[in-house]
Amino acid sequence: MRADARKNYSHLLAVARDVVAEDGVDASMRDIARRADVGLATLLRHFPTREALFEALMCRNLDALTRMAGELETSSPPDEALVSWFREGVAFVQSYRGVVDLMASAHADPDSALYVSCAAVHAVGARLLLRAQAEGTARADMDGDDLFALMSSLGWLAGQPAFAPRADHLFHIIASAILTNPSSKDDKKATGQNAKVSTF
Repeated sequence: MRADARKNYSHLLAVARDVVAEDGVDASMRDIARRADVGLATLLRHFPTREALFEALMCRNLDALTRMAGELETSSPPDEALVSWFREGVAFVQSYRGVVDLMASAHADPDSALYVSCAAVHAVGARLLLRAQAEGTARADMDGDDLFALMSSLGWLAGQPAFAPRADHLFHIIASAILTNPSSKDDKKATGQNAKVSTF
């Protein structure tokens, strides 16, 4: 990509990030183009679909979630690694209003621009879960699909004004249900995690 094209691409992403932060995933492509002071055709040349735009916005954060799983596998006990990663995943899906719906549909659609990134996050979550199950510290009657669904559900609930004040409490309930013998140490470590991947 030429330097001027790369500059235009970065500008469009920066404007899109601001608009989506305000309006969620239903942000108008036309409004993004207007605020970026370009024609809609120019925006669509870079991002032919809304999902392509969101793939560009979210790939850095989805990649960070994937890398974090690998780091936790080598630095933390299986139960702590699972809960810590799960909390970061929940924080990520709260990033923009409507991200939960977008990821849920992309996860089941191989033709989606977000499919590869969502599948990678799903796979590393499932791997952390299997690791904890092999150690006997996570319940055996759930799989990666269940973990992904719980992560999405908690992210959606935390974004609702009526539930937002209870977000940490709800997380603790679900995390305790995932682990076979949850300890206060696990919960404190997970609760103390900063949202490293939740800011675009």
